[in-house]
Amino acid sequence: MEISDLLSSEAVVSNLKVTGKKQALQEVAIVAARITGRDEREIFDILLERERLGTTGVGHGIAIPHGKLKGLDRLHGIFARLERPIDFDAIDDEPVDLVFVLLAPETAGADHLKALARISRLLRDRALCEKIRGSDGRDAVFAILTEQAATSHAA
Repeated sequence: MEISDLLSSEAVVSNLKVTGKKQALQEVAIVAARITGRDEREIFDILLERERLGTTGVGHGIAIPHGKLKGLDRLHGIFARLERPIDFDAIDDEPVDLVFVLLAPETAGADHLKALARISRLLRDRALCEKIRGSDGRDAVFAILTEQAATSHAA
C-alpha cells in the first residue's frame, strides 16, 4: 500500500491555521467531507471519539487521528501541516504541527491497521518531516509525502 493510494493533493492542507486540537479536528473534518462525500459532523465525531480513547499524538510533532465510517468505499487520508504547533496531548507532551488523518470503511479490518502502520513508518522519518515543515504549498507537501513514500517503500 502506497501513500498515494490514500492521499490526493486535494486532501493536503499546507498551512492550517488552528489554535487547538478540537479546532484542528473540525478543520480536517471539513476537508475530509469534501474528499469523501460524507458528513463533516459525522467525521468530526468519529475523530473526537477516537481521541477520547487516547491521544493520537504519537510524538515528535505528529498526530495520526483515525476512525471508521459507515458507507465509505475505501481508505482515505487527509494531511495537514499546521501554521503553528498546537497542544495535542501527545505522548511526549510536545506540540503537534503535522496531522495525518486516516478514515476507513467500517469493514476495513486489517487494511486499516496496515495503512496506519504505513503512515507511522513514513512519518517516523525525521528528515522527511523537516522537509515537509520547510516546504512551500500543497503540491510540494503532497510531492514529498508521495515521492518519499514510494522511494522508502521500494528500498
